[in-house]
Amino acid sequence: MECSIIVNDVSKAFRGEMVLKNVSVKCRPGHIYGFVGKNGSGKTVLFKIICGLVNPDSGTVEVEGKKLGEEIDFPESMGLIIEQPGFLYTCSGFENLRYLASIKHKIDKEKIRETMAMVGLDWRMKKWVGHYSLGMRQRLGIAQAIMEDPNIIILDEPMNGLDKAGVESMRELFLKLRDQGKTILLASHNEDDIHILCDEIHRLDGGSIME
Repeated sequence: MECSIIVNDVSKAFRGEMVLKNVSVKCRPGHIYGFVGKNGSGKTVLFKIICGLVNPDSGTVEVEGKKLGEEIDFPESMGLIIEQPGFLYTCSGFENLRYLASIKHKIDKEKIRETMAMVGLDWRMKKWVGHYSLGMRQRLGIAQAIMEDPNIIILDEPMNGLDKAGVESMRELFLKLRDQGKTILLASHNEDDIHILCDEIHRLDGGSIME
């Protein structure tokens, strides 16, 4: 099976401080990859490099056979939730997703409604996102990551703010997406999330992957 992501010997420093040191990892379709480590260990920076949001100082990243920074600037079929999702706080959840969907014109309103239902949100709700609970905003973030049916999904602490029932339903959703052949990268401080969901686990310590 071909790899959907190949990170080869990637390093990154900010203001002279090494955040990633010679990191290499390969990810295949139909698998969930867990990335664990202390705050500041480099997980989020690695995810941003794979997304094309941050350029590495050295090394290369290939996503679905294309080199980032050379053949493409951003992966074509990738959904992500990294840090706190940015939304228009004076619009409803549905209006936010409809606006984001208008950028690529890949999906219609019905697909947005279906995706909101998948994450446990009512598309008919008129409440502004600014009045959402943290858990509701997290569900909306997951919805925007998956609504365009990407091949690759990157989830940085996706369970933040979710109650026990919400966590269980999102785990079921992620496993279903994996079984559909998606490549999923997951960072979580919750060991249960990692051990229940992940087929392969990478531990980052001091910017390096400790196997």
